[in-house]
Amino acid sequence: MKEVKPPKKSYLYYYGIILLVIILLNAFVFPTISGRYVKDVDYSTFLDMVENNQVAEVEIENNYINFVPKDANDKKMYRTGIIEDPDLVDRLHDANVKFTKIVPRELSPLMTFLISWILPLLIFILIGRYLSKKLGDRLGAGGASPMTFGKSNAKIYVEAQTGITFADVAGQDEAKEALQEIVDFLHNPSKYKDIGAKIPKGALLVGPPGTGKTLLAKAVAGESKVPFFSISGSEFVEMFVGMGAARVRDLFKQATEKAPCIVFIDEIDTIGKSRNAGGYGGNDEREQTLNQLLTEMDGFDPDKGVVILAATNRPETLDKALLRPGRFDRRVPVELPDLRGREAILRVHAKKVKMAGDVDLNAIARATPGASGADLANIINEAALRAVKFGRNIVAQEDLEESVEVVIAGYQRKNAVLSTKDKLRIAYHEVGHALVAAKQTHTAPVHKITIIPRTSGALGYTMQVEQDEQVLMSKEQALDKITTFMGGRAAEEIIFSSITSGASNDIEQATKIARAMVTRFGMSEKFDMMALETVNNPYLGGDTTLLVSPETAAKIDEEVLSIIKSCHEKAIQILEDNKDKLHEITKYLFEKETITGEEFMDILTGKPTA
Repeated sequence: MKEVKPPKKSYLYYYGIILLVIILLNAFVFPTISGRYVKDVDYSTFLDMVENNQVAEVEIENNYINFVPKDANDKKMYRTGIIEDPDLVDRLHDANVKFTKIVPRELSPLMTFLISWILPLLIFILIGRYLSKKLGDRLGAGGASPMTFGKSNAKIYVEAQTGITFADVAGQDEAKEALQEIVDFLHNPSKYKDIGAKIPKGALLVGPPGTGKTLLAKAVAGESKVPFFSISGSEFVEMFVGMGAARVRDLFKQATEKAPCIVFIDEIDTIGKSRNAGGYGGNDEREQTLNQLLTEMDGFDPDKGVVILAATNRPETLDKALLRPGRFDRRVPVELPDLRGREAILRVHAKKVKMAGDVDLNAIARATPGASGADLANIINEAALRAVKFGRNIVAQEDLEESVEVVIAGYQRKNAVLSTKDKLRIAYHEVGHALVAAKQTHTAPVHKITIIPRTSGALGYTMQVEQDEQVLMSKEQALDKITTFMGGRAAEEIIFSSITSGASNDIEQATKIARAMVTRFGMSEKFDMMALETVNNPYLGGDTTLLVSPETAAKIDEEVLSIIKSCHEKAIQILEDNKDKLHEITKYLFEKETITGEEFMDILTGKPTA
């Protein structure tokens, strides 16, 4: 990306050049333009033209004689100097020339001042505003002029504009309870002052993206019925050194003037990252902004009712000085909702949509473990869009179930053409997963099997849905999950005696679980309960870092491979023992392309299918 460099010279330099150009134009160019049709001639030429009856009109000024020729093709005006000539009037009269003497009139001093000074100044100001706007657009300042540098970009909401309360926030009961004290303090500050308690100056909302951190902050403001300042951490940082600190000062100045109020800083990790010990390689502008934020949080009086809320999904990167008591005293986790929370969130969003009476939101909540509030809102919206697409005015259960699959695996690729051979292989692959899962004890029930390709790249998938919320995973559950992932490849090996790339995602997921068993869960006999790796950015994917020597890393790989091989062999054995059911279920799936968990279990247990 091309770096945008700040102007090397000050704005006054450019303004001075513009003003000088306008003055020169006013002094030399404009008078020349206004006189571009006047031709100077000598007095004798003027007399000759009068004698030859070539002059139509004459105007006598103080020092000049202006005259117009009779020739219609001659568009010029002529001018000559005045000479003492007593017979001039008689000559003009004899030649039938229309003549007069102009009475000199001077503009009033006010008009002269307006034309000479005010008009050029207005032009200068308009040009300056235009250039400032263009400069602001190029710098990404949203059209802000240099005069607005250092002003906070915070959006200010009053109660009517916010319109959000805790009733609009579901699935975060613990977070709401932690923030309720702030609301109570803003309503009844005397109750806390009488006992000597001080409300926390700031609360840090920590959690994965989409869990409702911003919504919670707005709900606090809505419940408190106070102004709400909202700004992103990235809006403090500018290319000009010192602008971020100036904006922090301006933000707290505005907040103090409108106290009691709530200031919400989203993505505070943008400016709140830990500072380098040596000061080398860091961002001076960001550190100045952080220092100013720390100073302002120390400086304002909490009794005035200014509460600072901030949100981040990278708390491990924040500077320790920012998290100490007296600044962000309280840390409020905003985690992914559990089963009960997901159902509550679905009900909140379902209120805005026309739903069929038999809709089972609990089933949708069970099918979406690990989904955030934003994901669940998207599921409801996708279901409504699907209902409209098929000409219905209410959302049915099938719309919700399909929207879950859209969020998980993408839309159906209806135009995808698969050969009979590939389609049959995919069917065996998916039934292999389902059959291995069904024949184990510690696996979730099969909910659906499909061989319809999706836009995410999946050519088919087997969906399993837990009956209850799983917060822990036993060693037996981990091994059964890995074995289930191996079921697809095992079915290909048994039926076709060859393998394809279709199991790539299964291999990746199985390896991830097996490695976690060895390095983090203490489920390996060789390494016992030794911590071998750490998780970074747990709210943003959870990248891991090994804490071992290369020799130990090689032994870890051997242990992971041993687990995967064992599970792979177990999957093959399960399918060999149930080969007849593998063929029977695959034939049924090949014909219908999508079957439910009930249909799958009916065939597996020998019950007749509908």
